[in-house]
Amino acid sequence: MSRSTRPTPESPREYHFPKFDRRLLANGMKVLVAPTHNLPIVTVLAVIDAGGVAEPAGQEGIAELTARALNEGTPKYDGEALTDYMEHLGTSVGGAAGWDSASVAMTVLRENLENAFVHFAEVLVAPTFPVPAIERLKAERQAELMQIESEPRELADEKFDEYIYDLASRFRLPLGGTAESVGKLSRDAVVAFHAARYQPSATTLIVVGDVEADAVERMVAATLEGWTGPRVPAASANDSPARVTRSIRLVRKSDAPQSELRIGHVGVPRTHPDYFSITIMNAVLGGLFSSRVNLNLREAHGYTYGASSAFDWRREAGPFVIGTAVASDVTVPAVQETLKEVDRMRSEPISESELSLATSYLGGVFPIRYETTAAIATALATLTIYGLPEDWYDTYRERMSAVTVDDVLRAAHAHIKSDSMQIVVVGDEAAIREPLEALGFGPLDVVSP
Repeated sequence: MSRSTRPTPESPREYHFPKFDRRLLANGMKVLVAPTHNLPIVTVLAVIDAGGVAEPAGQEGIAELTARALNEGTPKYDGEALTDYMEHLGTSVGGAAGWDSASVAMTVLRENLENAFVHFAEVLVAPTFPVPAIERLKAERQAELMQIESEPRELADEKFDEYIYDLASRFRLPLGGTAESVGKLSRDAVVAFHAARYQPSATTLIVVGDVEADAVERMVAATLEGWTGPRVPAASANDSPARVTRSIRLVRKSDAPQSELRIGHVGVPRTHPDYFSITIMNAVLGGLFSSRVNLNLREAHGYTYGASSAFDWRREAGPFVIGTAVASDVTVPAVQETLKEVDRMRSEPISESELSLATSYLGGVFPIRYETTAAIATALATLTIYGLPEDWYDTYRERMSAVTVDDVLRAAHAHIKSDSMQIVVVGDEAAIREPLEALGFGPLDVVSP
Protein backbone atom coordinates (compact mmCIF):
# COMPACT_ATOMS: atom_id res chain seq x y z
CA MET A 1 0.00 0.00 0.00
CA SER A 2 1.32 3.47 -0.90
CA ARG A 3 2.15 5.77 1.98
CA SER A 4 -0.16 8.33 0.40
CA THR A 5 -3.11 5.97 0.78
CA ARG A 6 -5.00 6.37 4.00
CA PRO A 7 -5.71 3.16 5.94
CA THR A 8 -9.39 2.36 6.22
CA PRO A 9 -10.87 1.81 9.68
CA GLU A 10 -11.74 -1.70 10.70
CA SER A 11 -14.91 -2.71 12.50
CA PRO A 12 -14.74 -2.11 16.26
CA ARG A 13 -13.59 -5.14 18.18
CA GLU A 14 -15.95 -6.69 20.68
CA TYR A 15 -15.57 -5.37 24.19
CA HIS A 16 -16.11 -7.44 27.31
CA PHE A 17 -16.07 -5.87 30.73
CA PRO A 18 -14.14 -7.96 33.28
CA LYS A 19 -16.19 -10.72 34.87
CA PHE A 20 -17.00 -10.17 38.52
CA ASP A 21 -18.34 -12.23 41.41
CA ARG A 22 -20.94 -11.13 43.95
CA ARG A 23 -20.80 -12.32 47.55
CA LEU A 24 -22.92 -11.50 50.60
CA LEU A 25 -21.32 -11.71 54.04
CA ALA A 26 -23.13 -12.79 57.20
CA ASN A 27 -23.16 -9.19 58.51
CA GLY A 28 -25.04 -7.95 55.43
CA MET A 29 -22.10 -6.37 53.60
CA LYS A 30 -21.93 -7.01 49.87
CA VAL A 31 -18.62 -7.89 48.17
CA LEU A 32 -17.85 -7.61 44.44
CA VAL A 33 -14.62 -9.18 43.16
CA ALA A 34 -13.27 -8.71 39.62
CA PRO A 35 -10.09 -10.78 39.05
CA THR A 36 -7.72 -9.14 36.55
CA HIS A 37 -4.26 -10.63 36.44
CA ASN A 38 -2.44 -8.26 34.07
CA LEU A 39 -0.46 -6.64 36.88
CA PRO A 40 0.24 -7.64 40.51
CA ILE A 41 -1.87 -4.85 41.97
CA VAL A 42 -5.26 -4.65 43.65
CA THR A 43 -7.73 -1.80 44.10
CA VAL A 44 -10.07 -1.91 47.10
CA LEU A 45 -13.06 0.43 47.08
CA ALA A 46 -15.75 0.58 49.75
CA VAL A 47 -18.97 2.30 48.64
CA ILE A 48 -21.26 3.43 51.46
CA ASP A 49 -24.75 4.91 51.28
CA ALA A 50 -23.54 7.97 53.17
CA GLY A 51 -23.50 10.77 50.59
CA GLY A 52 -24.86 14.28 50.74
CA VAL A 53 -28.49 13.18 50.36
CA ALA A 54 -28.18 11.22 53.64
CA GLU A 55 -27.31 14.27 55.74
CA PRO A 56 -29.60 15.44 58.56
CA ALA A 57 -31.19 18.83 57.91
CA GLY A 58 -28.96 21.64 59.15
CA GLN A 59 -25.80 19.53 58.88
CA GLU A 60 -25.03 20.18 55.22
CA GLY A 61 -21.43 19.22 54.52
CA ILE A 62 -21.18 16.51 57.16
CA ALA A 63 -20.97 13.68 54.60
CA GLU A 64 -17.88 15.17 53.00
CA LEU A 65 -16.34 16.13 56.35
CA THR A 66 -16.84 12.61 57.70
CA ALA A 67 -15.36 10.95 54.62
CA ARG A 68 -12.32 13.23 54.57
CA ALA A 69 -11.69 12.66 58.30
CA LEU A 70 -11.74 8.86 58.13
CA ASN A 71 -7.97 8.53 57.70
CA GLU A 72 -7.11 11.04 60.45
CA GLY A 73 -6.63 8.28 63.01
CA THR A 74 -7.56 4.76 64.11
CA PRO A 75 -7.25 2.97 67.46
CA LYS A 76 -3.75 1.81 66.42
CA TYR A 77 -2.35 4.88 64.65
CA ASP A 78 -2.84 8.61 64.60
CA GLY A 79 -3.26 10.21 61.18
CA GLU A 80 0.41 10.90 60.56
CA ALA A 81 1.55 7.45 61.68
CA LEU A 82 -1.16 5.80 59.58
CA THR A 83 -0.06 7.74 56.50
CA ASP A 84 3.58 6.75 57.08
CA TYR A 85 2.71 3.10 57.59
CA MET A 86 0.54 2.88 54.48
CA GLU A 87 3.25 4.62 52.45
CA HIS A 88 5.65 1.96 53.72
CA LEU A 89 3.28 -0.57 52.12
CA GLY A 90 3.29 1.42 48.89
CA THR A 91 -0.22 2.79 49.14
CA SER A 92 -2.50 5.34 50.77
CA VAL A 93 -6.09 5.17 51.94
CA GLY A 94 -8.53 8.03 51.69
CA GLY A 95 -12.22 8.85 51.84
CA ALA A 96 -14.45 10.99 49.68
CA ALA A 97 -18.16 11.76 49.41
CA GLY A 98 -20.52 12.54 46.55
CA TRP A 99 -24.23 13.20 46.47
CA ASP A 100 -25.28 9.53 46.45
CA SER A 101 -22.48 7.76 48.33
CA ALA A 102 -19.26 7.99 50.27
CA SER A 103 -16.21 5.89 49.46
CA VAL A 104 -12.91 4.67 50.87
CA ALA A 105 -10.22 3.55 48.43
CA MET A 106 -6.68 2.22 48.10
CA THR A 107 -4.55 0.54 45.42
CA VAL A 108 -1.78 -1.73 46.63
CA LEU A 109 0.65 -4.40 45.45
CA ARG A 110 -0.85 -7.88 45.70
CA GLU A 111 1.84 -9.01 48.17
CA ASN A 112 0.84 -6.22 50.60
CA LEU A 113 -2.93 -6.58 50.25
CA GLU A 114 -3.75 -8.49 53.43
CA ASN A 115 -1.59 -6.32 55.66
CA ALA A 116 -2.92 -3.10 54.11
CA PHE A 117 -6.53 -4.31 54.25
CA VAL A 118 -6.40 -4.61 58.05
CA HIS A 119 -5.74 -0.86 58.27
CA PHE A 120 -8.17 -0.08 55.45
CA ALA A 121 -10.87 -1.84 57.49
CA GLU A 122 -10.01 0.17 60.61
CA VAL A 123 -10.28 3.42 58.65
CA LEU A 124 -13.71 2.36 57.41
CA VAL A 125 -15.10 0.92 60.66
CA ALA A 126 -13.24 2.52 63.58
CA PRO A 127 -11.96 6.03 62.78
CA THR A 128 -11.20 8.12 65.87
CA PHE A 129 -12.07 11.54 64.40
CA PRO A 130 -9.68 13.63 66.54
CA VAL A 131 -10.99 17.11 67.28
CA PRO A 132 -7.93 18.98 65.87
CA ALA A 133 -8.34 17.17 62.55
CA ILE A 134 -12.06 17.95 62.39
CA GLU A 135 -11.40 21.63 63.09
CA ARG A 136 -8.62 21.73 60.47
CA LEU A 137 -10.86 20.22 57.81
CA LYS A 138 -13.64 22.65 58.70
CA ALA A 139 -11.22 25.56 58.37
CA GLU A 140 -10.12 24.26 54.97
CA ARG A 141 -13.73 24.21 53.81
CA GLN A 142 -14.34 27.73 55.11
CA ALA A 143 -11.27 28.96 53.22
CA GLU A 144 -12.52 27.17 50.10
CA LEU A 145 -15.87 28.93 50.37
CA MET A 146 -14.17 32.31 50.64
CA GLN A 147 -12.17 31.53 47.52
CA ILE A 148 -15.31 30.49 45.63
CA GLU A 149 -16.90 33.88 46.35
CA SER A 150 -14.02 35.56 44.55
CA GLU A 151 -13.93 33.06 41.65
CA PRO A 152 -16.81 33.68 39.20
CA ARG A 153 -16.75 30.24 37.59
CA GLU A 154 -17.28 28.20 40.74
CA LEU A 155 -19.60 30.85 42.14
CA ALA A 156 -21.81 30.52 39.06
CA ASP A 157 -21.98 26.74 39.47
CA GLU A 158 -23.08 27.01 43.09
CA LYS A 159 -25.54 29.83 42.49
CA PHE A 160 -27.12 27.96 39.58
CA ASP A 161 -27.92 24.93 41.75
CA GLU A 162 -29.22 27.21 44.50
CA TYR A 163 -31.50 28.96 42.03
CA ILE A 164 -33.06 26.03 40.18
CA TYR A 165 -33.98 23.74 43.11
CA ASP A 166 -36.89 24.03 45.52
CA LEU A 167 -36.19 25.59 48.91
CA ALA A 168 -36.65 22.20 50.59
CA SER A 169 -34.14 20.41 48.34
CA ARG A 170 -30.70 19.42 49.64
CA PHE A 171 -29.41 20.01 46.12
CA ARG A 172 -29.79 23.79 46.55
CA LEU A 173 -26.76 23.93 48.82
CA PRO A 174 -23.23 22.85 47.91
CA LEU A 175 -22.16 19.29 48.68
CA GLY A 176 -19.41 20.51 50.99
CA GLY A 177 -21.84 22.68 52.96
CA THR A 178 -22.16 26.41 53.52
CA ALA A 179 -20.15 28.63 55.84
CA GLU A 180 -23.03 28.56 58.30
CA SER A 181 -23.65 24.80 58.24
CA VAL A 182 -19.97 23.82 58.35
CA GLY A 183 -19.34 26.22 61.21
CA LYS A 184 -21.91 24.37 63.32
CA LEU A 185 -20.53 20.87 62.71
CA SER A 186 -18.77 19.17 65.63
CA ARG A 187 -16.86 15.98 66.28
CA ASP A 188 -19.95 14.59 68.03
CA ALA A 189 -22.02 15.21 64.91
CA VAL A 190 -19.41 13.47 62.74
CA VAL A 191 -19.30 10.47 65.09
CA ALA A 192 -23.10 10.27 65.05
CA PHE A 193 -23.27 10.46 61.24
CA HIS A 194 -20.64 7.75 60.91
CA ALA A 195 -22.49 5.52 63.37
CA ALA A 196 -25.80 6.04 61.57
CA ARG A 197 -24.68 5.55 57.96
CA TYR A 198 -21.42 3.55 57.95
CA GLN A 199 -23.00 0.16 58.54
CA PRO A 200 -22.32 -3.17 56.80
CA SER A 201 -25.80 -3.29 55.25
CA ALA A 202 -25.11 0.07 53.56
CA THR A 203 -21.65 -0.92 52.31
CA THR A 204 -20.44 -2.67 49.17
CA LEU A 205 -16.77 -3.65 49.09
CA ILE A 206 -15.30 -3.81 45.58
CA VAL A 207 -11.98 -5.58 45.01
CA VAL A 208 -10.36 -5.54 41.55
CA GLY A 209 -6.98 -6.94 40.54
CA ASP A 210 -4.68 -9.89 40.97
CA VAL A 211 -6.99 -11.82 43.31
CA GLU A 212 -9.50 -14.66 43.41
CA ALA A 213 -13.04 -14.27 44.77
CA ASP A 214 -12.84 -17.05 47.36
CA ALA A 215 -9.60 -15.71 48.84
CA VAL A 216 -11.00 -12.19 49.01
CA GLU A 217 -14.15 -13.40 50.75
CA ARG A 218 -12.07 -15.22 53.37
CA MET A 219 -9.87 -12.17 53.94
CA VAL A 220 -12.79 -9.76 54.27
CA ALA A 221 -14.81 -12.08 56.50
CA ALA A 222 -11.85 -12.68 58.82
CA THR A 223 -11.09 -8.97 59.11
CA LEU A 224 -14.62 -7.61 59.40
CA GLU A 225 -16.45 -10.48 61.07
CA GLY A 226 -17.06 -8.35 64.18
CA TRP A 227 -18.55 -5.43 62.26
CA THR A 228 -22.30 -5.54 62.77
CA GLY A 229 -25.06 -2.99 62.94
CA PRO A 230 -28.67 -2.16 62.10
CA ARG A 231 -30.05 -2.10 58.58
CA VAL A 232 -29.75 1.39 57.07
CA PRO A 233 -32.63 2.76 54.96
CA ALA A 234 -31.64 4.04 51.52
CA ALA A 235 -31.11 7.79 51.41
CA SER A 236 -32.97 10.03 48.96
CA ALA A 237 -33.45 13.72 48.23
CA ASN A 238 -36.14 16.13 47.09
CA ASP A 239 -35.33 17.08 43.48
CA SER A 240 -38.28 19.41 42.84
CA PRO A 241 -37.56 22.56 40.79
CA ALA A 242 -37.96 26.00 42.32
CA ARG A 243 -40.22 27.14 39.47
CA VAL A 244 -41.54 25.96 36.11
CA THR A 245 -41.46 29.31 34.29
CA ARG A 246 -38.51 31.18 32.81
CA SER A 247 -36.49 33.53 34.99
CA ILE A 248 -33.06 35.15 35.32
CA ARG A 249 -30.83 35.75 38.32
CA LEU A 250 -27.93 38.19 38.16
CA VAL A 251 -25.24 37.71 40.78
CA ARG A 252 -23.35 40.96 41.26
CA LYS A 253 -19.62 40.86 40.54
CA SER A 254 -18.59 44.49 40.29
CA ASP A 255 -16.13 45.44 37.54
CA ALA A 256 -15.97 41.84 36.26
CA PRO A 257 -14.75 41.94 32.64
CA GLN A 258 -16.62 38.72 31.87
CA SER A 259 -20.00 37.20 32.55
CA GLU A 260 -20.26 33.60 33.68
CA LEU A 261 -23.42 32.14 32.12
CA ARG A 262 -25.36 29.10 33.32
CA ILE A 263 -28.52 28.17 31.43
CA GLY A 264 -30.62 25.11 32.23
CA HIS A 265 -32.98 23.47 34.71
CA VAL A 266 -33.47 20.36 36.85
CA GLY A 267 -32.66 17.32 34.71
CA VAL A 268 -33.51 13.61 35.06
CA PRO A 269 -32.30 10.72 37.24
CA ARG A 270 -29.43 8.46 36.16
CA THR A 271 -31.73 5.46 35.71
CA HIS A 272 -34.11 7.20 33.29
CA PRO A 273 -34.94 4.88 30.35
CA ASP A 274 -33.93 7.63 27.89
CA TYR A 275 -30.35 7.67 29.23
CA PHE A 276 -28.69 6.73 25.93
CA SER A 277 -30.79 9.06 23.80
CA ILE A 278 -30.16 11.90 26.26
CA THR A 279 -26.41 11.18 26.25
CA ILE A 280 -26.21 11.37 22.46
CA MET A 281 -28.44 14.45 22.38
CA ASN A 282 -26.25 16.23 24.92
CA ALA A 283 -23.08 15.26 23.03
CA VAL A 284 -24.43 16.98 19.91
CA LEU A 285 -25.72 20.01 21.80
CA GLY A 286 -22.73 20.75 24.04
CA GLY A 287 -20.99 17.61 25.24
CA LEU A 288 -18.18 17.50 22.65
CA PHE A 289 -15.73 20.12 21.38
CA SER A 290 -17.46 19.89 17.99
CA SER A 291 -20.89 20.41 19.57
CA ARG A 292 -23.38 22.96 18.33
CA VAL A 293 -23.13 25.35 21.28
CA ASN A 294 -19.33 25.44 21.17
CA LEU A 295 -19.15 25.85 17.39
CA ASN A 296 -21.67 28.67 17.56
CA LEU A 297 -20.32 30.67 20.48
CA ARG A 298 -16.61 29.98 19.95
CA GLU A 299 -16.07 29.39 16.24
CA ALA A 300 -18.86 31.34 14.54
CA HIS A 301 -19.07 34.34 16.87
CA GLY A 302 -15.84 34.40 18.87
CA TYR A 303 -17.72 35.05 22.12
CA THR A 304 -15.85 32.52 24.25
CA TYR A 305 -12.94 30.11 24.49
CA GLY A 306 -15.37 27.28 25.14
CA ALA A 307 -18.99 26.40 25.87
CA SER A 308 -20.44 23.08 26.97
CA SER A 309 -23.53 21.34 28.30
CA ALA A 310 -23.98 18.45 30.71
CA PHE A 311 -26.47 16.38 32.65
CA ASP A 312 -25.21 15.79 36.19
CA TRP A 313 -26.27 12.18 36.77
CA ARG A 314 -27.54 11.34 40.25
CA ARG A 315 -30.05 8.90 41.79
CA GLU A 316 -32.52 11.75 41.82
CA ALA A 317 -32.65 14.44 39.14
CA GLY A 318 -29.42 16.39 38.94
CA PRO A 319 -29.05 19.65 37.03
CA PHE A 320 -28.91 20.05 33.26
CA VAL A 321 -26.73 23.06 32.51
CA ILE A 322 -25.13 24.88 29.59
CA GLY A 323 -22.12 26.90 30.75
CA THR A 324 -19.71 29.42 29.31
CA ALA A 325 -17.89 32.70 30.05
CA VAL A 326 -18.14 35.68 27.71
CA ALA A 327 -17.13 39.35 27.68
CA SER A 328 -19.70 41.55 29.41
CA ASP A 329 -20.72 43.39 26.22
CA VAL A 330 -21.77 40.16 24.48
CA THR A 331 -23.62 38.61 27.42
CA VAL A 332 -27.08 38.93 25.88
CA PRO A 333 -26.03 37.92 22.33
CA ALA A 334 -24.39 34.81 23.82
CA VAL A 335 -27.59 33.97 25.69
CA GLN A 336 -29.63 34.46 22.52
CA GLU A 337 -27.38 32.21 20.45
CA THR A 338 -27.44 29.53 23.14
CA LEU A 339 -31.22 29.58 23.31
CA LYS A 340 -31.33 29.43 19.51
CA GLU A 341 -29.32 26.18 19.61
CA VAL A 342 -31.59 24.81 22.35
CA ASP A 343 -34.71 25.55 20.28
CA ARG A 344 -33.12 24.05 17.14
CA MET A 345 -32.24 20.88 19.04
CA ARG A 346 -35.84 20.54 20.22
CA SER A 347 -37.49 21.28 16.88
CA GLU A 348 -35.26 19.80 14.15
CA PRO A 349 -33.69 16.36 13.73
CA ILE A 350 -29.91 16.28 14.02
CA SER A 351 -27.99 15.18 10.92
CA GLU A 352 -26.83 11.61 10.35
CA SER A 353 -23.24 12.88 10.43
CA GLU A 354 -23.77 14.45 13.87
CA LEU A 355 -25.29 11.22 15.11
CA SER A 356 -22.44 9.17 13.67
CA LEU A 357 -19.79 11.44 15.18
CA ALA A 358 -21.37 11.28 18.65
CA THR A 359 -21.98 7.52 18.68
CA SER A 360 -18.53 6.76 17.21
CA TYR A 361 -16.78 8.94 19.77
CA LEU A 362 -18.71 7.72 22.79
CA GLY A 363 -18.45 4.11 21.71
CA GLY A 364 -14.81 4.44 20.73
CA VAL A 365 -13.53 5.94 23.97
CA PHE A 366 -15.64 3.64 26.11
CA PRO A 367 -13.25 0.64 26.36
CA ILE A 368 -10.17 2.73 27.20
CA ARG A 369 -11.96 4.15 30.24
CA TYR A 370 -11.62 0.80 32.00
CA GLU A 371 -7.98 -0.18 31.59
CA THR A 372 -6.86 0.14 35.23
CA THR A 373 -8.00 -1.61 38.38
CA ALA A 374 -9.13 1.70 39.86
CA ALA A 375 -11.25 2.51 36.79
CA ILE A 376 -12.88 -0.93 36.84
CA ALA A 377 -13.64 -0.54 40.55
CA THR A 378 -15.22 2.86 39.88
CA ALA A 379 -17.36 1.34 37.14
CA LEU A 380 -18.57 -1.36 39.53
CA ALA A 381 -19.33 1.36 42.07
CA THR A 382 -21.58 3.00 39.47
CA LEU A 383 -23.44 -0.30 39.00
CA THR A 384 -23.89 -0.50 42.77
CA ILE A 385 -24.99 3.07 43.40
CA TYR A 386 -27.57 3.17 40.62
CA GLY A 387 -28.65 -0.48 40.64
CA LEU A 388 -27.72 -1.01 36.98
CA PRO A 389 -27.90 -4.49 35.41
CA GLU A 390 -24.78 -6.67 35.42
CA ASP A 391 -24.42 -6.57 31.62
CA TRP A 392 -24.52 -2.75 31.52
CA TYR A 393 -20.95 -2.34 30.28
CA ASP A 394 -21.00 -5.31 27.91
CA THR A 395 -24.04 -3.92 26.09
CA TYR A 396 -23.18 -0.20 26.38
CA ARG A 397 -21.80 0.30 22.87
CA GLU A 398 -24.59 -1.73 21.28
CA ARG A 399 -27.26 0.35 22.97
CA MET A 400 -25.45 3.61 22.22
CA SER A 401 -25.20 2.65 18.53
CA ALA A 402 -28.91 1.80 18.46
CA VAL A 403 -29.93 5.43 19.15
CA THR A 404 -31.56 7.02 16.09
CA VAL A 405 -32.05 10.57 14.89
CA ASP A 406 -35.71 10.33 15.94
CA ASP A 407 -34.70 9.10 19.42
CA VAL A 408 -32.50 12.17 19.85
CA LEU A 409 -35.27 14.53 18.76
CA ARG A 410 -37.74 12.91 21.16
CA ALA A 411 -35.22 13.12 24.02
CA ALA A 412 -34.51 16.79 23.31
CA HIS A 413 -38.20 17.65 23.15
CA ALA A 414 -38.97 15.74 26.36
CA HIS A 415 -35.98 16.59 28.51
CA ILE A 416 -34.87 20.10 27.49
CA LYS A 417 -37.63 22.20 28.96
CA SER A 418 -37.51 25.44 27.02
CA ASP A 419 -40.47 27.00 28.84
CA SER A 420 -38.91 26.47 32.28
CA MET A 421 -35.32 27.37 31.40
CA GLN A 422 -33.42 29.26 34.10
CA ILE A 423 -30.51 31.65 33.56
CA VAL A 424 -27.88 32.59 36.14
CA VAL A 425 -25.31 35.26 35.27
CA VAL A 426 -22.36 36.22 37.45
CA GLY A 427 -21.09 39.56 36.23
CA ASP A 428 -20.94 43.35 36.37
CA GLU A 429 -24.44 44.65 37.14
CA ALA A 430 -23.71 48.08 35.70
CA ALA A 431 -22.75 46.60 32.33
CA ILE A 432 -25.31 43.84 31.89
CA ARG A 433 -28.46 44.53 33.92
CA GLU A 434 -30.26 46.67 31.35
CA PRO A 435 -29.52 44.34 28.40
CA LEU A 436 -30.73 41.35 30.46
CA GLU A 437 -33.97 43.15 31.34
CA ALA A 438 -34.46 44.09 27.69
CA LEU A 439 -33.99 40.46 26.66
CA GLY A 440 -37.58 39.75 27.72
CA PHE A 441 -36.72 36.22 28.77
CA GLY A 442 -38.42 36.36 32.17
CA PRO A 443 -38.36 38.19 35.49
CA LEU A 444 -34.89 39.28 36.62
CA ASP A 445 -33.71 39.45 40.21
CA VAL A 446 -30.32 40.68 41.38
CA VAL A 447 -28.41 39.30 44.36
CA SER A 448 -24.99 39.61 45.95
CA PRO A 449 -22.65 36.63 46.36
